[in-house]
Amino acid sequence: MLFSRHEKKTVWAIGLILLVAALVPLSNLLIPDGNFLHVPDHLVPLLGKYLCYALLALALDLVWGYCGILSLGHGAFFALGGYAMGMYLMRQIGDRGVYANPLLPDFMVFLNWNELPWYWYGFNHFAFAALMVFLVPGILAFVFGWFAFRSRVTGVYLSIITQAMTYALLLAFFRNEMGFGGNNGLTDFKEILGYNVQASGTRATLFAATAIALALALLLSSAIVRSKYGKVLVGVRDAESRTRFLGYRVENMKLFIFTVSAMMAGVAGALYVPQVGIINPGEFAPANSIEVVIWTAVGGRGTLIGPIIGAVLVNFGKSIFTAAFPEFWLFALGALFVATTLFLPKGVVGTVQQYLARRQEQKKADAIEKAYQEKASAKPDAALATLEPQAAE
Repeated sequence: MLFSRHEKKTVWAIGLILLVAALVPLSNLLIPDGNFLHVPDHLVPLLGKYLCYALLALALDLVWGYCGILSLGHGAFFALGGYAMGMYLMRQIGDRGVYANPLLPDFMVFLNWNELPWYWYGFNHFAFAALMVFLVPGILAFVFGWFAFRSRVTGVYLSIITQAMTYALLLAFFRNEMGFGGNNGLTDFKEILGYNVQASGTRATLFAATAIALALALLLSSAIVRSKYGKVLVGVRDAESRTRFLGYRVENMKLFIFTVSAMMAGVAGALYVPQVGIINPGEFAPANSIEVVIWTAVGGRGTLIGPIIGAVLVNFGKSIFTAAFPEFWLFALGALFVATTLFLPKGVVGTVQQYLARRQEQKKADAIEKAYQEKASAKPDAALATLEPQAAE
């Protein structure tokens, strides 16, 4: 067989994502308004936001579903990637801001800053900003993981310190002295790569780029978990002490997958910002990281495809529910997580896979029983002859 059963599912999922990457922009740009198949302009960035969340959930699934690291800080990596892209977009405003300063963003002029901070240098170039989208979350994850994993911090203690890291960044970015816009964050973006961020064509292109990034991330994640390294990761998840006893450097394996996952989350944040139009310290809120855990659990952790489905489904439900009953959304989200834990511990995709596997096993058992019955009815003496040695034993 060219592909295994799991690889076929991944190939189908990647193909479906790429199909969506083509159909949604084409439906928005080519099909006239009023047609049933037309995707409205306001819906394109909303769907793009769902895909960014799906990429973030996939990043979490790599460390939680396959390595057993329950991170409550992935919202920090997501926000850092978003701020890196937001800084580039702010530099592109130039003298078109409210204060018409060609060098300083409006919030710096308002706060009486006299010069651009050194860490803003280079963000007027897209290539530099794109590099920072990977490096900043990756370096933070590497440094954090280096100390945490070598100290053998695991379980709920690791989850708590990841959330503490996120909360510390939240408090830091709220300060105006940090130079990131304080409470208001970064907004009022004008263009990206010379194109108007509000134009329909730009939004359609950003959606397609997000879908392609999600497909590439799924391909990379599948390659990792299907490799020998991925098999050992599952061993770390299920029996860390035994895996270490067998000679594997568990802390190095955790550090690598944690860093890769953080960079994926950073890419999700970078694609999120130009489609939503703002990035502020609220993205560091610990509740956001907890929501990512819920998306992954609902979809099915340890399945790759499950977190993608869970993120899209939960956020689609959030869009509808918050419009009808905004004050009850958090209660509904908590109830969803409790119900998933009690009745669907493997998530939607995991439960479906388990059901299909049981059904396949039952079919095989029925086929064997049927074949034996046919053989017994055709040749009863032969059937008895095969049973006699077993009876004698």
